[in-house]
Amino acid sequence: MPHRWFRHKIDELEQFAIDVIMGRREDALAVVFGAFLQVCSYLFSGIVQLRLWLYRNRILRDQPLGCLVVVVGNLTVGGTGKTPVVEKFAKALQERGRKVAILSRGYKSKAPPWWQKWWFWLNPTEEVPTRVVSDGEKVLLDSEVAGDEPFMLARNLPGVVVLVDKNRVKAGAYAIKRFGCDTLVLDDGFQYLPLKGRLNLLLVDKTNPFGNGHLLPRGILREPIKHLQRASYVFLTKSKGVRDEELEAMIRRFNPGAEIIECAHKPQYLQRIDNGERLPLTALAGRRIGAFSGIAAPESFEGFLRETGARLGYTRQFLDHYRFTPEDLATVFGEARDAGVEMMITTEKDAVRIDAGEKFPLPCYYLRLEIEILRGAADFKEAVAKICFPRGEPVVDSMPPM
Repeated sequence: MPHRWFRHKIDELEQFAIDVIMGRREDALAVVFGAFLQVCSYLFSGIVQLRLWLYRNRILRDQPLGCLVVVVGNLTVGGTGKTPVVEKFAKALQERGRKVAILSRGYKSKAPPWWQKWWFWLNPTEEVPTRVVSDGEKVLLDSEVAGDEPFMLARNLPGVVVLVDKNRVKAGAYAIKRFGCDTLVLDDGFQYLPLKGRLNLLLVDKTNPFGNGHLLPRGILREPIKHLQRASYVFLTKSKGVRDEELEAMIRRFNPGAEIIECAHKPQYLQRIDNGERLPLTALAGRRIGAFSGIAAPESFEGFLRETGARLGYTRQFLDHYRFTPEDLATVFGEARDAGVEMMITTEKDAVRIDAGEKFPLPCYYLRLEIEILRGAADFKEAVAKICFPRGEPVVDSMPPM
């Protein structure tokens, strides 16, 4: 009981901070807290720019691994739809005969046990081993140990190696030596500078490109907007097909040479969590449904459901990457049933944190999304050919001035 109370208070504090950052609260406490966060943002900005200067001036050195390295990342925290893009790119590269490894830091994956931490602390010459989520043949770790995104990628990409390690240079070298990989895809790696010879694919969410324009922790930016200049290509995600000339002009101001590729996250089907049954999206039309999620941008997910013609009779939003307890799920499904919904829908990323053997009073499905290119290339195969194999030219990494 004390643990549950403490966790609840931590969640409340985190939600309060998110509300302040997103401008949802304007009371006196929010104003004071916002001012404190702004001071922290100035400090954070200085650290970010100093780090980039150190790498640009070769005081800190990046390391080559001698193979194609494709980075998929963003300037902001969460919510740009990186995972479907990483999945699409890895699959397209694999279809071109490449031996692909996805390298992830395993955000919010389970930490090693205390005795293992002590062992490596007492033996500094030994390195923490890279976690192998998939060896290309089978999935070896669950979502708790691997992290949500690495587990989902491993499950959806047979034949692709998926590794988790905060040290992506070490993980990349391991992928090359142990599995014979010739192509590395860094998931959420735009801020990871130690790896040389990279193609930086920067994702920008059209629905909320840069938040309030402030850096963490006052805003959602990991780097100043001017660092758009470090991108090799810019992907505008979550597009509805209408061009945003103001946003494109901003991108061009900081990076005149980057090609802009516009894409949309397209719902494909519903898949039942307990038995794998698939339903077409047309099955939702006119039905009263419930939705719950623990992702950075739940509004997009719920918007997709409304676009199918479904009537949302119940919604519940948790914090990003929230790990549902049996009590949480019992409460959610109980409230949904009382609200008179026929079925529950969640996201694919949330579904990996739910036991497939769990019994619910209502059918529970996840919504499968895939990336579709709208402008800048005919499809992902053409995009991969254009970006990764431009007339057989070698990959060149550049660190432009700040």
